[in-house]
Amino acid sequence: MDMDRLVIVMRRLALQAGARIMQIYQSDDFDVRTKADASPVTEADEAADALISEGLAEAFPQVDLVTEEQAASHAVESRAFLIVDPLDGTKEFVQRRGDFTVNIAYVEDGVPLHGVVYAPARGRLFYTLADGRSVEETGPFLPDVIGEQKPITVSVPDNRGLMIVASKSHRDAATDAYIAQYAARDMTSAGSSLKFCLVATGEADLYPRLGRTMEWDTAAGDAVLRGAGGQMVRFDDHTPFTYGKPGFENPFFIAYAPGVLLVK
Repeated sequence: MDMDRLVIVMRRLALQAGARIMQIYQSDDFDVRTKADASPVTEADEAADALISEGLAEAFPQVDLVTEEQAASHAVESRAFLIVDPLDGTKEFVQRRGDFTVNIAYVEDGVPLHGVVYAPARGRLFYTLADGRSVEETGPFLPDVIGEQKPITVSVPDNRGLMIVASKSHRDAATDAYIAQYAARDMTSAGSSLKFCLVATGEADLYPRLGRTMEWDTAAGDAVLRGAGGQMVRFDDHTPFTYGKPGFENPFFIAYAPGVLLVK
């Protein structure tokens, strides 16, 4: 895999998909349907998926592709694959709250080596460079012109007062009970994979998720987090978090800046 080319292609496709999503988001109305798993899907999910899938297949025809919106791809078994959530945070999109993202990642031997997370309504773009380091790019977000890149790194946490981020749409009593075991100086809520990026930039120290997620929800944000010096572990035993699991379903997890004293 040519990592330099991979980064360029993933970045370009994320920006193009984000532009298409925003066209629909800013329209007067758009269709919302319910999938078999009771989650919502919109024409923006499908348009972004078609754009990204076509672009990745053209650029990397030899690499397997897994994407949320194509059920047939969920049977892929491969040591190396691209994985896509074309619109993470569909509930945020439908409610016009802005916290939705485009997510594209490359996984090899269970590890998300590269990823891009683009939040078009928030004007934030995060991705890993070819060497694995993570950056946040500032606008104007032109597909074929790379803007200023700011290296990002996780915080040096103070366990006497942590900044904790949790899900905006999936907060529950179990999550609150877990968070209550930490000394928190402040808390914030965010939607989609933006939560990983807040930890990656040092805007938060800890992000626990005690709820169902799929690998396409987390791979890109996890890659950005790792490239910024962060870590992600299973919630149950704090072992490393891996990808390419059967069915691509995730266990509960904790994303955090090293130095956070995790509790069980």
